[in-house]
Amino acid sequence: MISVNKVYTGYNNPEINLRWDWNSLLSDDPEMLLTRYTQRYFPEADVLVQYLNDYADCFRLNIKYGVRVERIEKQDKFKLYDSNNCEYYGKRLIVSTGFSQPYIPPIPGIELTENYIDVSVNSADFTNQRVLVIGKGNSGFETAENLIETAAVIHILSPDSLTMAWKSHYVGHLRAVNNNFLDTYQLKCQNAVLDATIKKIERQNGKLVVSVSYAHANGEEEDLIYDRVITCAGFRFDHNIFADNCQPYMAINDRFPAQTSEWESSNVKDLYFAGVLMQMRDLKKTTSGFIHGFRYNIRALFKILQKKYCDCPWPSYEIDISPESLVIASLRRINSSSGLWQQFGFLCDLIVLSNRIAHYYEEVPVDYIQDGKFDLHSNYFTVTLEFGKVEGDPFKIERQPLPEEANSSVFLHPVIRHFHGSSLIAEKHLLEDLDAEWKKEQAHIQPLRNFFNSQLCYTNATV
Repeated sequence: MISVNKVYTGYNNPEINLRWDWNSLLSDDPEMLLTRYTQRYFPEADVLVQYLNDYADCFRLNIKYGVRVERIEKQDKFKLYDSNNCEYYGKRLIVSTGFSQPYIPPIPGIELTENYIDVSVNSADFTNQRVLVIGKGNSGFETAENLIETAAVIHILSPDSLTMAWKSHYVGHLRAVNNNFLDTYQLKCQNAVLDATIKKIERQNGKLVVSVSYAHANGEEEDLIYDRVITCAGFRFDHNIFADNCQPYMAINDRFPAQTSEWESSNVKDLYFAGVLMQMRDLKKTTSGFIHGFRYNIRALFKILQKKYCDCPWPSYEIDISPESLVIASLRRINSSSGLWQQFGFLCDLIVLSNRIAHYYEEVPVDYIQDGKFDLHSNYFTVTLEFGKVEGDPFKIERQPLPEEANSSVFLHPVIRHFHGSSLIAEKHLLEDLDAEWKKEQAHIQPLRNFFNSQLCYTNATV
């Protein structure tokens, strides 16, 4: 696995520790954490399987095993048929089946390639062969890494240039644990990373001829010869189980079901999506495609459904409308919340001003607010953690370590915004901190206090 399992953090706060525990599900049981199972930073996949089984047993989850949903229809209700000829009915349906099918790029001759899901992992099968890997994600580099000792030549190819996770802050981009292959390319060891579009793949004289057009070579085209081609282009959602009358619209190369800010199908009412499918809303921006991201989305979805169908308002608590109260409440969350930390810029805390009282809501999807689901017509603040824009070498950033220059912070840092209705009134960045603790009086507390004070004065002046 490439999801972090950091057991020792220096903190005793379970909420803070979830910032570096990327595999545990949320629960009220302090023992139901994957960090209790292993100290390995990158655990074996079998450990996660055991953890999930124990989680289901611990909470006595009502799961029916050994069956497959084969068809979904909808009239007044959803009707599901399973492989044992059983039927299930429900007014609402939440689908969290993940990506069960490989994504196959629309390339002529792609059927001549092998796929990541079933290609041999025995590197000896590729001895002295020329191999092309299609796709520059972790699966592509993991596959190439496995073949370094046996293959004669390995090329990794896709139309777009390689993106490293440590540069983009998206953990689904290439991770350092899988990038040893890059040395073999730059140090002239017969391997290469190519930015090119594949025009077609043909079989000729027992070899695979791959016709490519290079991205950065003034339109150069070339035929490359390989013994094997492996497609590692990712996965997609399988929508074939849906009947025509409830077939969800698809998005992003037909890989994801299209969704609203409530994670509801854009065209099928009362059909919702959970788990990795939620990343359609923030693809390659935050962490919704991974446990440490979608666990918070699912908690938000639960609150959305309660509000929508059970007339239960989003949970909140009251604080005084004063600069000091706003500073204390927001800094407490900024310095402890794992949801804001993991879902940076996607989930926010919402502070709504109402007469003499402010209502504080935790971990609300930003686009859910922007879509007007909270019916906000008055003054309110959003609190997020966000990265700044990386320019050039991320290991050689010129910092401006002054509170008044906090908006130039590149590493994760707090951003507080003041809105009136849909209009952005003001925005305040707090200076980035090496230990990610925003507790310094001059650098963090006083600038935030001044911001809230000025914005409350503005609010009073406009009432």
